[in-house]
This record gives sequence, structure tokens and C-alpha cells, in this order.
Amino acid sequence: MSARAPNVLLILTTQLRASALGYAGDPNARTPHLDALAAESVNFTQAVTPHPFGPFARAALLTGEPSPANGVRDYFDPLPAGARTLAHAFAAQGGGTAFFGKWHLGRRDPQAPLVGEAHARTLIPPSGRGGFDLWEGFESGFLLNDPWLHGTRLPEPVKFPGYQSDVLCARAAEWMAGQTGQQKPDTGLPGNWLCVVSLEAPHPPYDAPAAGMRPRDPQEIVLSANVPRGGEAEARARRELAGYYAHIEATDRAIGALVRAGAGSRRGREDTVVIFTSVHGDMHGAHGLFRKGWPHEESARVPLLVRAPGVAPRREAGAVSLLDLPAMLGGAPALEALAKRDYAAISMPSVVALPHQCDRVWRGVRSRTRKLVLNADGTPWLFFDLGRDPLEQHNLAADPAHRAELADLTRRVPRFD
Repeated sequence: MSARAPNVLLILTTQLRASALGYAGDPNARTPHLDALAAESVNFTQAVTPHPFGPFARAALLTGEPSPANGVRDYFDPLPAGARTLAHAFAAQGGGTAFFGKWHLGRRDPQAPLVGEAHARTLIPPSGRGGFDLWEGFESGFLLNDPWLHGTRLPEPVKFPGYQSDVLCARAAEWMAGQTGQQKPDTGLPGNWLCVVSLEAPHPPYDAPAAGMRPRDPQEIVLSANVPRGGEAEARARRELAGYYAHIEATDRAIGALVRAGAGSRRGREDTVVIFTSVHGDMHGAHGLFRKGWPHEESARVPLLVRAPGVAPRREAGAVSLLDLPAMLGGAPALEALAKRDYAAISMPSVVALPHQCDRVWRGVRSRTRKLVLNADGTPWLFFDLGRDPLEQHNLAADPAHRAELADLTRRVPRFD
């Protein structure tokens, strides 16, 4: 990274699946600000999370190492204090770093309620904050309104009124504005920065207020063809999606304001990389399933937009993963290499014993047009031809006509440590 390397604004959402955006063709989604960003970005249309569950994915994207190799195997495992992250790599080249929002990598009390102030007010010590110069956030708690923040400038948790996405984006924008004119002491040149903004929305509870955005009429929600009709799965999907899309709309508005503040000016566009993604998706009734941890597209495929100075906007179908985020800080050459990627590993290293989550350990590989998922013992569980069957309605794992292809992909599936 040179003295004049660009700034990086990395925006993370939670539970936002790749298909649930206006630019992705979802008729339910109202996302004008992200649609505008997509029009100016490299849109990695086949991007996946390496692990479709929060702590595992967050540890992986921050370290560039998959779980459990990064030290996070269980839902309650903290990120090891000595783990090297994006912040360490950026700071080693002289850049300033900041983190705002949901951490979900601290040491939590497994007996405390997951929803509410117990986890929202859990203190993350400086040694557990991933090496960021400024850290201001919360462990978890799923409080989409009136979040509790603590960190570098807030030694004790403070409750901030307002919609969580608005609060976090505003505080991050204020920090970025304060970096204008800052110089590196060794060169006198303008200093560059990395700002990670980690938003909890559109995570449940989906019926929480969404900053004035009204929930859709459940009966008007357009459901995917792989959601079973006529039963509880359809009814629940409609109820949840009504609030889900309201939170997506509210968070789109907050992200739009953040991007304008941090990289909206002509100079900002010339010296700031903007990366937008989500740590995982949500099944929302597809195949009769809900929540995450599942290897299906609704859970594992995520949006990934990269707007970089001098890089032409376009759609790319490379098999990229959130594990590649550290490499993306390298700019145009790294993006070109990632666009040619043929395979991306996906896995769940442990079972999270929460309602509706995936019921098994699994590991797999996804190409541009294929997905193979193995059980923990190495036997095939799922095999899909995504080119012909994007909704994954025909499992080919036991089809003898695909035996040779399945064997080849099996050799490409990484093992756990």
C-alpha cells in the first residue's frame, strides 16, 4: 500500500441475502441508494459468505482465514486476542482505522438472553477489538432501535436514541469527516483510512420499527417459487418478509447518507474504495426452511459491490467469497484476479443450537454454476446445477449421470483444520 493508497469504506449488513435488492431484480425491494451504488461498482453476482452464520463469517472476513482456522469454531467463541485482521494490515502501511457497529466476536455469556440489553451492553476490552485505532460498537443484542455503544471514546455503554443503522452511519460519517486534512507524520502526505461500518439490520426481529418505513402488506409480497405454498411456511414467510423489506429500505437510506458523506464528493470518488456486502442471508421459507446456517443460496449467497477509483462498473460472475475482502484492499489488480476465480469454499464448522438453524456440520464448494455440499463424514448431501436450477429444486447428489463431476468437485472441498 503506497502513501497515496485510497481510503476504504467497508459496509456490512446482517441477514441481507443477495437477491433481496432492487438492482438484483427483487420486485419487493426498494433500495434506490444501493441500486445507484451498484450502477457504479463491480457487482460480484455470485459472491458467497464462507460461513452463513454471524460470528464465523465475521471472523473470516476480518482475518482472511476461514473458521475454525481463525479460532472461531463455536457460536460463543471470541475472536482470539492475537488474531491479525484487516485493521492490522492497513495500519502496518500507515493507515488509520475505525470500526463502528455490531462486533459479535466478543466473549459472551451463553446463559444470557440473546435478544436485549445483556449482550448489547457486553463490554469488549481493547485487546478484543481486532486492532482498530478507534472502535465503537456493541457485541450483539439485536436492538435495531436505540442501540447501546461503547468503545474507544465511550468507556461504558451509552444508549443512543434512533434507528440503529442511522445512528451508526451518522457516527461513522462524522469520524470520516474528521480525517480530512490529516497527514502522515513521516511523509506529510494525506493519510488514508479504513472505516468498517457493521450494521445489524435487516436481522430479526423483523417486526421492530424501521425508522418510519411501513411494513409491506404480507399478501402483496412476491414469493420465490421454492417457498412451499398453502401452509405455515408460506404464511410465516409473508409475515417476516413484510418487516424484512421495511428494514432493508430504512437501511438503504442510511447507507446512502453514509456513502455521500464518506465518498460522495468528486475527491471522495477519486480516493475512496466503497465495499458493500452482508455476512449472510436468510432462508425466509425457501425449501420450507428459515434463518441461516443452511448451504442454500438464500442463506449463503450475499451481495458484494466494490466501487473503486479507476475501475469500470460491471457485473462479474467469479466465485468470490468474503474471505477475499482483505485482498480487495489491493485495488484494481486484485479485483481483476478475483473476477477469474472458479471456486469458493463454504462450510458450517459447528451446529448452532438455536431454533430453525441448520441441523448439521457441513462443508462444500461453489463454482459459478455448481454447488456441492458434503456431510461431516464426507458423504454427499446436496449437489445442484445452479445454471439450470438456480432455485435448487433438484438435488443431483444421488444421480449416477453426475458421478464423475461430483467426484471432481469432492476433491476441491477443503477440510477443516
